[in-house]
Amino acid sequence: MNAPDLLSRTLRAPDAARALSMGEWDLLLRQAHHAGLTSRLYHILRQAGCDEAIPAPARWHFEAADTLAARQQVAVRWEIAQVKKALGTAGIPLLLLKGAAYVAAGLPAAQGRLFNDLDILVPREALDAAESALMLAGWHATGLSAYDQRYYRRWMHEIPPLQHVQRATVIDVHHAILPDTARSRPDPARLRAQAVAVPGLPGVRVLCATDRILHSAAHLFHDGELPHGLRDLSDLDLLLRDAAREADFWPRLVARAGELELGRSLFHALRYVRHFLATPVPASVDVALARFAPARPVQALLDAVFTRALAPMHPSCEDRLTPAARLAAYVRAHWLRMPPRLLLPHLLHKAFLGEDAREAKAA
Repeated sequence: MNAPDLLSRTLRAPDAARALSMGEWDLLLRQAHHAGLTSRLYHILRQAGCDEAIPAPARWHFEAADTLAARQQVAVRWEIAQVKKALGTAGIPLLLLKGAAYVAAGLPAAQGRLFNDLDILVPREALDAAESALMLAGWHATGLSAYDQRYYRRWMHEIPPLQHVQRATVIDVHHAILPDTARSRPDPARLRAQAVAVPGLPGVRVLCATDRILHSAAHLFHDGELPHGLRDLSDLDLLLRDAAREADFWPRLVARAGELELGRSLFHALRYVRHFLATPVPASVDVALARFAPARPVQALLDAVFTRALAPMHPSCEDRLTPAARLAAYVRAHWLRMPPRLLLPHLLHKAFLGEDAREAKAA
């Protein structure tokens, strides 16, 4: 980890905040803002009893971020009710993913969580009915190019994002958690089969504890862009600490990773969540996951990439190799998601033709 990554150090050892100078508080806030973790950091400082150390000029920023996060959670709960109502007209059950699921289930990972969209999982055979029901309720496809529309519908594990015409809220409708073209293809039927009901929200389900951790890991290491990589690691940290309170959690997690073809994703997730946030993981888990580890030279290269690409996207956390690391993470993610015969044309289109199309549209 780069030495100037003050945010990671404070998240894993909040007591250190008591000794921060005003300049360091300023830097910490800037890093947290770029990582989307200001409110989460505020929660962690309060839970550790360190919030009295926050100087007044910095406290205003923390409280404003906390107010925004609280408002977003109220909005997410309301949107969940609207989506449930819309899908109910087509007889489609609501299965929430990622941040919306954390909020609905009241998980610690919801604390200070900011949202860009609401993610749901529906059976592939129900995609058309789900899209039609949501369109009737006011959600419509955003202004993607014809190429991107085809790309989503032919290759991706979700349809193009739907945005509400009045509230501008965005829904991502998934039929799987990874594309059909990916090297790992977790069976979405297995995920749905072990989904659990949310107490107090009849008709709303979320992935079980092991599956939401594995989904978070798969999403993080198959996503080509990592502007909020540390936020996603923080989600994983909180999900793991919460689920680990169950005595048999770790063996179940490892076994489930094997069932869902996500052993490599879990290996990387645990490696980097410990690197950045010191998440406690039993040694027996390392032994069980050793078969998923890449060769040592490959792992050394991945460490050089992800210790940079997952750090806060702020100049203070960058070195001369950081741009190359982010590009490598982007290409690697696409390599995992698409075979070479599809990957090369796609990257060329996004690098050249896609940019030309955007400029022509802007003109």
